[in-house]
Amino acid sequence: MEQVWIMIGVILMIVGIAGNILPMLPGTPLCYIALLLQQFREPRPFSLTFLLVWALVTLLVILIDYLVPIYGTRRWGGTRYGIWGCTLGLFAGFFFGPMGVVLGPFLGAFIGEMIASKDSKVAVRSAMGAFVGFLFGTTIKLVASGLMAWYLFTSL
Repeated sequence: MEQVWIMIGVILMIVGIAGNILPMLPGTPLCYIALLLQQFREPRPFSLTFLLVWALVTLLVILIDYLVPIYGTRRWGGTRYGIWGCTLGLFAGFFFGPMGVVLGPFLGAFIGEMIASKDSKVAVRSAMGAFVGFLFGTTIKLVASGLMAWYLFTSL
């Protein structure tokens, strides 16, 4: 039975890492679930403290992933319109696959700033902030998932 938990954990870890890039797959939470499933093995590879820390890291990564594009929009000169556009573009992008998730926050922030009667230079700058925020969030997810994968594979 131990081999089954290992196989399921490895599969979830691979899908989780892919889910950090592909929309509609909760990448980091899947990686965390892969770690949790390893606790069915004997001896248990991870301590309770380890699992609680990684639960907290997973929650923080989820929050960062949603908040950083919004912060980037604001930091690079965006207004409320750009922030709302970035947020709506992020959610709308999920329906258009990986490119939609990448371009959604950018286009949303740009359109929001154009609605706010900003010139195109300000709108592009705000949209770039959303894009940089998106890339930063994706990088954080990949790093956290990569570390979880490392822990999983070293526990085998």
